[in-house]
Amino acid sequence: MNPNDMKRRHALRLAATAALAGAAGAGNAATTAAKPAIRPLAFNDPIWNREMSARLEGDADPKKFVYGCVSGMVNGVRDGERVRPLMRFEVFSTIRVVKQPDGSYHRLCREVVFYRNLETGKLMDEWDNPYTGERVKVVDVANDPFNYIISDFFPEPPRYGGLNKEQAPPRRPFIRNWMMLDEETVGLESDIHLYYPSALKPEKWPRESPGAMSRVSELFRYAIRRADLENPDLGHIPHHGVWNRITPWLPWMLMDQAPGHIVYSGLFGSRKSLDAYPKDIIDRVRERYPTYLVAPEKMEGTSLSSLERYALEQKPAAPRVKP
Repeated sequence: MNPNDMKRRHALRLAATAALAGAAGAGNAATTAAKPAIRPLAFNDPIWNREMSARLEGDADPKKFVYGCVSGMVNGVRDGERVRPLMRFEVFSTIRVVKQPDGSYHRLCREVVFYRNLETGKLMDEWDNPYTGERVKVVDVANDPFNYIISDFFPEPPRYGGLNKEQAPPRRPFIRNWMMLDEETVGLESDIHLYYPSALKPEKWPRESPGAMSRVSELFRYAIRRADLENPDLGHIPHHGVWNRITPWLPWMLMDQAPGHIVYSGLFGSRKSLDAYPKDIIDRVRERYPTYLVAPEKMEGTSLSSLERYALEQKPAAPRVKP
C-alpha cells in the first residue's frame, strides 16, 4: 500500500475518534446541564425546618393559598367499656403563609369542621347521643382565624385568649422530628399537649363543661415524597398523614361533666382545588361560611380553639329534663 494512503487513513481514523469523543462529551454535558437542582435535606438546620414547614402549610408565594382537609372518625372513650365510634367528621381549611422581614412566616388559616351521621353518611344538624339517649343540636367548628408564626425557633404554646397561662419554655431552635421512612419517603412527627383552665366553667355551663380544666392533645404524622422536599421549584410541598386529637366531650353533646373524652382520628392532606372535596362539603361551606373559601391575608383577630369559641358564641343549654 502506498505510504501516503496509509497516512491518510490513519489521519481519518484519528479524526473519527476525536469526533465520537466530542459527541460523547457534549452528550454528557447536556445530561449534566439538564439535571434538576436539588435542595438537600437538612433535618438539623432550623432555617431549613422553617422553610419546609412554611411550604408544607401553605405556598411560598403569598398570593397563593392551600386547601387543607381531614376526614375521619370521632370516637368516645369511657372507663369500663371499649372505645365507641360516634360519628364521622370532615375538616375544610384554607391556609396562606406570608414571609416577614425577619424571615419568619405568618401562618394564616380559616378552618371548619362538619359532622356526618355514622350510619347514613349525611352531614348532621342533630344527633342522637347514645350515652344519654338525648337528641342534641350539632354545632359546627368554625375557627376564623387560627394563626401562628413559623420561625427558626419553636413557637410558644397557644394562649387561647389568655386562658392558657403555661410558662413558655426557653427558646429552642426549630428542629422537628423528621425521619426516613424509606429511600423515597420522609416522615414527620408533630405533637402538642395542653392542660389549661376551661372556658366552659362548670357553674355557667353545667351541661357542656368538661370540668374546671381542658386537656387537649393534637398528634400529626406526615408522609412526604423526598423528591418534593428536595425540589426548590415547589412553592407548596404536597403531603398526606394521620391526625389525632384528644379533647373533652364535644360541648354540644351535653354530657353533664361525665367522665370520659373524645378522640378524633383521621387522614389529612392538601388539595389543589375544590373539585377534590365531596360536593356536600363545599355546598355547606358556600352556604354557611363563604369567607372560608379564601385564606386570610394578614394577622388579625384572636386565635381560639373550638372550645373557647363555643363559650363566646353559644348559650348554656337548659337543664336536662329527667324522666
